[in-house]
Amino acid sequence: MNRITTVIKQKANIIIDKYEDPREALDYSYTKQTELLNKLRRDIAEVVTAKRRLEMQKAKLWDNIRTLDEQARRSIDAEREDLAKLALERKNANLMQLQGLDKQIAEMLSEQEKLEQTEKRLSTKVEEFKSKKEVIKAQYSAAEAQVRIKENVTGISEEMTDIGMSLSKAEEKTEKMKAKSGALDEMINSGVLTDYTSSKDSIEKELEQITLKGSVDEELAKLKAERQRKKKQIEEEQKA
Repeated sequence: MNRITTVIKQKANIIIDKYEDPREALDYSYTKQTELLNKLRRDIAEVVTAKRRLEMQKAKLWDNIRTLDEQARRSIDAEREDLAKLALERKNANLMQLQGLDKQIAEMLSEQEKLEQTEKRLSTKVEEFKSKKEVIKAQYSAAEAQVRIKENVTGISEEMTDIGMSLSKAEEKTEKMKAKSGALDEMINSGVLTDYTSSKDSIEKELEQITLKGSVDEELAKLKAERQRKKKQIEEEQKA
């Protein structure tokens, strides 16, 4: 079962590698990095916001401390030691809260600075990745175009090879046909073969010549007789 699973994974990886476009993978990776960077910036903003709230609370505590200190003085002036004591107790409680706030603010400030340094480093790396990404994409596109062109050239070369073989075969057959025709001509000229397409039996030739001569003589006699009749007719007309 494990072997089957391994084989399936191998086949799947081969298929994925075949159809995966590295340019899309680079763009996706850059998008994920940008999302993480933006999330870090939001976290920094939340830390800054929380720190500002503590600072605002600290400012209110200082206002309370000053107010309570003033109340304690006025109570002493009014000979109300009890009120002065209560005011000072509240003042000290606020001072204790103020110390706690100072510690929290210092911790948040330290965290903010760490996050900001991390953000700067990551931002620089993301920008560097973006630049390298575009260079790699351009190089891949160029290489892809070169491969496509070379594949086309290879296809044309293979096609030209087939055409060359076809031409060679046609030329070979043509030469064989020419050689056969020449051999037949030599055989006919030497008398080995009789060319029935261009020569006839001597008797048949002589008979054709006799027939042709007879036709010519007959037609010539007709023309002479016709000429004699016309000449006689003209003489009779002149006598009349």
